[in-house]
Amino acid sequence: MTRVLVVDDEPQIVRALRINLAARGYEVVTATTGAGALRAAAETRPDVVVLDLGLPDLDGVDVLAGIRGWLSVPVIVLSARTDSADKVGALDAGADDT
Repeated sequence: MTRVLVVDDEPQIVRALRINLAARGYEVVTATTGAGALRAAAETRPDVVVLDLGLPDLDGVDVLAGIRGWLSVPVIVLSARTDSADKVGALDAGADDT
């Protein structure tokens, strides 16, 4: 089963993604902080990561850089940030899509 790590600090978004992904047969692991995301990625070795940039403890770009240091899975950035610089920064840090 494909494992998806969902990283977002908004409970409604996490819940919606968990329900929809699980209904489609994905195993869903969640984290609500950057530190939790790095820990979950190390412990569960996801096949794909859905990452919010605005986390309470770390910037999502820093989390992305941390994940990219040792894990090469697709990372999709799902964020409310609309600034082009944020999107370019995420892509430069290794995001596969924003």
